[in-house]
Amino acid sequence: MKLTVVGGGSTYTPELVDGFARLHDTLPVTELVLVDPATDRLELVGGLARRIFARQGHPGRVVTTSDVDAGIDGADAVLLQLRVGGQAARNEDETWPLECGCVGQETTGAGGLAKALRTVPVVLDIAERVRRTNPDAWIIDFTNPVGIVTRALLSQGHKAVGLCNVAIGFQRRFAQLLGVAPEQVELDHVGLNHLTWERAVRVDGEDMLPKLLADHLGELASDWFPAELLLRLGVVPSYYLRYFYAHDEVVKELLSKPSRAAEVAALEKQLLDMYADPLLDEKPALLEQRGGAYYSEAAVALASSLLNNTGDVQVVNTLNNGTLPFLPDDAVIEVPAAVGADGARPVDVRAVEPLYSGLISHVTAYEQLALDAALHGGAERVFNALLAHPLVGQISLARELTDKLLAHNAAYLPWAQ
Repeated sequence: MKLTVVGGGSTYTPELVDGFARLHDTLPVTELVLVDPATDRLELVGGLARRIFARQGHPGRVVTTSDVDAGIDGADAVLLQLRVGGQAARNEDETWPLECGCVGQETTGAGGLAKALRTVPVVLDIAERVRRTNPDAWIIDFTNPVGIVTRALLSQGHKAVGLCNVAIGFQRRFAQLLGVAPEQVELDHVGLNHLTWERAVRVDGEDMLPKLLADHLGELASDWFPAELLLRLGVVPSYYLRYFYAHDEVVKELLSKPSRAAEVAALEKQLLDMYADPLLDEKPALLEQRGGAYYSEAAVALASSLLNNTGDVQVVNTLNNGTLPFLPDDAVIEVPAAVGADGARPVDVRAVEPLYSGLISHVTAYEQLALDAALHGGAERVFNALLAHPLVGQISLARELTDKLLAHNAAYLPWAQ
């Protein structure tokens, strides 16, 4: 079995490799190809990947290349985890929206739109190469914004499923609090990528969310989601809901400290220095600060289900196709789905309460307009997407953000030059 990781030079990659090494019985990879144009980073990550495989006694080989076509040739699955513009572009995404009083974040709001505009054309080019050279291969997208990128892939007829680690993170956290194995926990996880709520936490068919809220309220609450709110709603919102439920407070916080991109850039430097150590043969503990917890387990489970036709249920990003009747069929939603050789098919989802369905519908409309802008370009399309976004929604603000977005991304958007 050959798996290819595009963006394999990412400091995330050892987390993924660790999962491949530990879970060889689930996903027997014989060849892992890491593809990245940054050859210096790629060799450091590739070297550590080989040592991790060796330490775990994994028989597969690790190949590194900057040639996308060579890397994807013959792959059974291609995993996308790329970042167009690197941390420098992310830093801008997280900075210039704050000048307008809007949240600066790489997947949400104006910054998220900028990332989508840079990313979608690159991902579609890679996907088209996969289709030409290996049409049976599955594409697993971990590249943010996952919802928009996955919708782009599916809109062009590619065999693709989107993946995020939020759901598996909740599953592992709830399992720990309940003292059960993670595989016993089933989530009523509903919404869009980075816009989800946990409405039930089932163990052996019994909803344990009321018990979690009663016994572990202090551990589930946060500055952004205080105990009173969790009790009032009776759900656990994902971390990203803070940008909607506490937008102004988050903006104040972001203005008072370095950007997350700056923090990650410093962290990446430390990690790459560690990866260069020929004696290091396991993922370092410092990697936990990079984010992406349980990414490897989620990726292995998804690839295994697609390639082995298991039909088991996992939380993924896939086409709505009537699952949420208030959304168009071609919207991409994040819900539990049965995953097999034919892709991901959402399981039945109970009716979504208006408090959540309204915001889901609003953001879905924005994502449709964002994809239109990413596919066809044009300042007017960018403006329309921003005007539709629930965190913008004002003409003067949308105009100002459009001008800033285009100015900061002209190098990546030929039509904006």
